[in-house]
Amino acid sequence: MTDDVKKFFHSILQKVVGLHCIFVTDRDGVPLVKIIDKASDVAMKPAFLSTFTLATDQASKLGLGKNKNIITIYADYQVLQMNKLPLVVTFIGTENCNIGHILSLDLQIETMLDELKLAVTDS
Repeated sequence: MTDDVKKFFHSILQKVVGLHCIFVTDRDGVPLVKIIDKASDVAMKPAFLSTFTLATDQASKLGLGKNKNIITIYADYQVLQMNKLPLVVTFIGTENCNIGHILSLDLQIETMLDELKLAVTDS
């Protein structure tokens, strides 16, 4: 199961130009799957990986409903975090990384994570 998930995300890392790393974590930021080409030390810290849950909770207070994704753009990086609760998928790429390409894979990502979601909710 996990090998198929790793292969799937590794193929995404190879297809999307400028993508540095992909993390699949639980809602607390505990990494379950790491696919890394290049990553900054900040991205590897638990505090960085666990911020999505806080950010999505705050964003839901805007009255627009639950958010599906959070895209954060910095000077040198773009971070896309997908809400696949109880999992969070984090993509980190260069400032030129094609985030739209990653977003277009949403349904495939959802399907690939189904078994992993069951494993997380059962434990």
